[in-house]
Amino acid sequence: MAIRVLIVDDSGFFRRRLNEMLNSDPMIEVVDMAVDGKDAIAKVKQCKPDVVTMDIEMPVMNGIDATREIMKVCPTPVLIFSSLSYEGAQATLEALEAGATDFLPKRFDDISNNREEAQQILCNRVKTLGRRRSIQSRPLLSPTSPATSRPTTSRTEPARPLSTATRHEAPPLARKAKRFNAADFEMVAIGTSTGGPVALQEVLTQLPQDFPLPMVLVQHMPATFTEAFAARLNQLCKISVREAKDGDLLEPGLALLAPGGKQMLVEKRGGRYQIKVREETDPMQNYKPCVDVTFESLAMACGKGVLGIIMTGMGQDGFEGCKKLLARQSTIWAQDEATSTIYGMPAAVANIAEQILPLQEIGKKLALNS
Repeated sequence: MAIRVLIVDDSGFFRRRLNEMLNSDPMIEVVDMAVDGKDAIAKVKQCKPDVVTMDIEMPVMNGIDATREIMKVCPTPVLIFSSLSYEGAQATLEALEAGATDFLPKRFDDISNNREEAQQILCNRVKTLGRRRSIQSRPLLSPTSPATSRPTTSRTEPARPLSTATRHEAPPLARKAKRFNAADFEMVAIGTSTGGPVALQEVLTQLPQDFPLPMVLVQHMPATFTEAFAARLNQLCKISVREAKDGDLLEPGLALLAPGGKQMLVEKRGGRYQIKVREETDPMQNYKPCVDVTFESLAMACGKGVLGIIMTGMGQDGFEGCKKLLARQSTIWAQDEATSTIYGMPAAVANIAEQILPLQEIGKKLALNS
């Protein structure tokens, strides 16, 4: 059965182009198109699509407010199209807070220089989101998020929390739960992708200011997004969060986010753990940053002192890195399927994970004995 898509954009040219690209896939059917956010809400109610593609800047009602309203009246996976700028990052994070599932650059050349490849990436993303809808509902706004609409967050505004995932009651754990003891570890490393901004916030905001371990975070994001995302997390969390820079030292209570478009490694020098940021030179490497690259460096530098956590995301990035960590006697946790936006990355490591946990429990366990 084809994935039914509603296209929302005020540009007739972009609507036509997107319609052509999506309809090229026999597993996708564009059922309608909307010209603004208000039109989108009406057509979601009428068509009940499997996926909505949403522009952000539109007249009458913008994509952020429209997404928030869609999540109230007819929860549907929303794929946001965003510009790759600092302001675009802020707007995208606002859209994720409103309930959007994922995002892509609006300039298809930013997805891939090859038109056919960009089209394939777009279609695959839409199909994945559409299939996932059948086994989960969308997140609600967190209690700390205002219910009223507001403009896109500016550089000087305090960040608002992204909506927390409350899709399902916590299922029985697939592994026997073990008590977390921070004294058994030297650091925590988290890898995630689709749904990751919401998931990372859910985990990190539960940690106390005196959390005794350093953290490294790898979230699949464009280069212009990670600085804004780290700044938002830093405002919301008790621990410190910032985008990693080459030469940064890992410190207790500090979470370093891998910069978009580059690779982040961890090395041990003079008894201290230090960040090495490098340009990606492998043309076959799809992920920049890549969870495997960071986790493999941790296996070499730290050995058994790592708690590696794989959370929501498409694909299998992190699997090879987790295997190397496990070979050095490190510990792996995975997010469960029910609370994952996309159960790809966690599923890949489920068989080697010591614990499989609902999203809401990961931060709680880390904070409990820290």
